[in-house]
Amino acid sequence: MKRLNIKAFTAMAAGLLVVTACQKDFLEVDPKGTLLESNYYQNADQAFAGLVAAYDPMGFETVNTYHNFGAVNSASDDHVAGGGGSADMETWQVWSNYTLDPSKGPQGDYWNRNFTGVSRSNVLIIKVEAGIPGLDEATTRRYLAEAKFLRAYYYFDLVRLFKNVPLFTAPVTKDELFSATQVAPEVIYAQVEKDLAEAIPNLPLTVPGTSEGGRVTQGAGKALLGKVLLYQKKWSAAAAQFAEVNGTPGGTSKYGYHLLSNFADIFKPTNKFNSESILEVSKTSTVNSGWGDWSNFAGNVAVQMFGPRAYSGPTYVSGWSFNPFLPEFVTIMKKDPRYPFTVADVDSLERIGKATYDKGYMNTGYFIEKFAPRVEYKDDFIPHELNWPNDYIEIRLADTYLMEAEALVQGGGDAGRAAALLNAVRARVKLNPTTATLDNIYLERRLELASEGHRWYDLVRTGKAAAALGSRGFVTGKHEILPIPLSELTNTKLVQNPGY
Repeated sequence: MKRLNIKAFTAMAAGLLVVTACQKDFLEVDPKGTLLESNYYQNADQAFAGLVAAYDPMGFETVNTYHNFGAVNSASDDHVAGGGGSADMETWQVWSNYTLDPSKGPQGDYWNRNFTGVSRSNVLIIKVEAGIPGLDEATTRRYLAEAKFLRAYYYFDLVRLFKNVPLFTAPVTKDELFSATQVAPEVIYAQVEKDLAEAIPNLPLTVPGTSEGGRVTQGAGKALLGKVLLYQKKWSAAAAQFAEVNGTPGGTSKYGYHLLSNFADIFKPTNKFNSESILEVSKTSTVNSGWGDWSNFAGNVAVQMFGPRAYSGPTYVSGWSFNPFLPEFVTIMKKDPRYPFTVADVDSLERIGKATYDKGYMNTGYFIEKFAPRVEYKDDFIPHELNWPNDYIEIRLADTYLMEAEALVQGGGDAGRAAALLNAVRARVKLNPTTATLDNIYLERRLELASEGHRWYDLVRTGKAAAALGSRGFVTGKHEILPIPLSELTNTKLVQNPGY
């Protein structure tokens, strides 16, 4: 099996996909793309390149988002945008202070990233279903399963960020693009569930991390399906999917997942695709991305974003001071054993004379440790700022433990299992057991998953966003979702989201 090396194939595959595959704007059609695509997918190698292209948007690092955690951290009650000033990364600033509008905010990049993924997945599905010379039956089934997982993944992101989006399950013509209308979110969720249900049986139980790290498995499919069901409050069905992923709390599941004994080891670039990783976006320093490679960086630029500005001292490399933790979060976190592996307390180094740094916008002195630009991971590549090797684990086992516990409590399920799941996460860091109430589960999620991009979504889906973010400008009935990008409304039948 060839290694799934996204960056090696992106330049070739991205330019060979139909209609919307590599467009700057979702509704901006390049007819040349159709002609190229019609002559592609003629052999197994081209099919593999198409598969890589369908995965590729998962790792897009556009200037406005940086995966699924940079921009969305800014909108949560754990962080602010930070950076060099109130105009630095305006797309983050306006989400952080809830002044975003259809023309200002990160919504354009989220829209384009996910619809690019949908488009590429649709092309791959159609081509593989039609038959590709040299592609054997088992590989055909697996490629179809991966493409359906990916379409579900991208549409889940779209429906929870925008709620009201058009549904495309096949490549579309120019006329179809401009005449598309939004469908009810229930329709999107039904398609996502259908895609995942069809994908899961044909996904592999496991993949070798050294050669196929980043490719999806049955465990990833069931974890994502459980999450999709949880967001719809289908508690019992969600718990059942998570139970398949999690196995016996604290043990090893049938997919080989188990909690690492050392919390800090989860995030080390030297420990990629570890036993706690379910869905991981691979990054590398070896490609040596340059400043002209925006959105297609092979390294993790978010790491550079999160470091202290103009830093001089031990442990860290100077960064750009985005996403500082708020003192209110630090107060809650400070006595937790996960604190030193979650929060980089740079002010404490400065107070004892070991470091200096420039105080960025809305500086608190508390920076993200999980994705910190540490000296030990800095490569010699220039520019090093763009070539950090830290992967982003989008779904990990402690996350699915806590989601299953929540689903069990919400649905009146096995209270003993809910407590066992919650307390397995706590026992890993030597915390005493606690009762499995919703408040305790939500607090555990906040502490365990801090800075990983989950907090804002959790606040919105549990109805707690207004209380947590009202002082920042959050308006109920509006800010639970992003506006449809202004550029997508011109000469189309799309309708703006309420309040915008």
